[in-house]
Amino acid sequence: MTEIRHQPVAPTHARLLEHGGAIDAHRHDDHQIVYASRGVLAITTDAGSWVAPATHAIWVPAGTAHAHQAHGELELHLVGLPATDNPLGLDDPTVLTVSPLLRELILAYTRTSNDDTPERGRLRAVLLDQLKASPQQPVHLPAPTDSRLKALCAILRADPTDNRTLAALGRQVGASDRTLARLFKSDLGMTFPQWRTQLRLYRALVLLAENTPVTAVAHTCGWASASAFIDVFHRAFGHTPGTHRQARLERRQNSVAAMGSAPE
Repeated sequence: MTEIRHQPVAPTHARLLEHGGAIDAHRHDDHQIVYASRGVLAITTDAGSWVAPATHAIWVPAGTAHAHQAHGELELHLVGLPATDNPLGLDDPTVLTVSPLLRELILAYTRTSNDDTPERGRLRAVLLDQLKASPQQPVHLPAPTDSRLKALCAILRADPTDNRTLAALGRQVGASDRTLARLFKSDLGMTFPQWRTQLRLYRALVLLAENTPVTAVAHTCGWASASAFIDVFHRAFGHTPGTHRQARLERRQNSVAAMGSAPE
């Protein structure tokens, strides 16, 4: 990431991003909770990408240089927290499950005036309590640093349906399957099958945000059948792709917020 802007204070507010819209690389001296109540949000750092549908939020620690990308029309909610206030004790970006109650708390907190009233303080306290209870989700696509892994991951990013074995891919990038398996664990912190599944889930969320039919998503992302895709998606996100799509439509129909165009 280059030309990283420094915005010391992480703002608290809500805004809209059109499909394909982006917020360029920047960093805050504060922590930030980033939540999309509509659409699919992707946050990218030098360490990789984190993706979150409207059932999840992303924790961005203070000082982390990051960029935002919108998939589908994005209703973005940002909550800034002082660097001294780390209720989760997390030093890396993390995807968190958003319960119905936490969702409403985030919406209320980011759509009201940013003042220091006792009422707002109580709202913030409950929000942080709910945040602490939110399960973490491993929806992270780490970025490789090794040149051989970079080449292999680029092949799969270009074509997630590529089902070749690690040995076959290794012959193309000039490394043995044993070496690549070791690099996946040491460089990316996961196995090759785990990384490929994360890549496919990432692509699936993007396609679902673009209203691609579930069966087409399954085949475009490399699953042998729609049922196999649905099973993996359900285990990763706690609901089926069909439920995900219906919830997106309902959120869009029910959204009545008047979003401004304030900076991130």
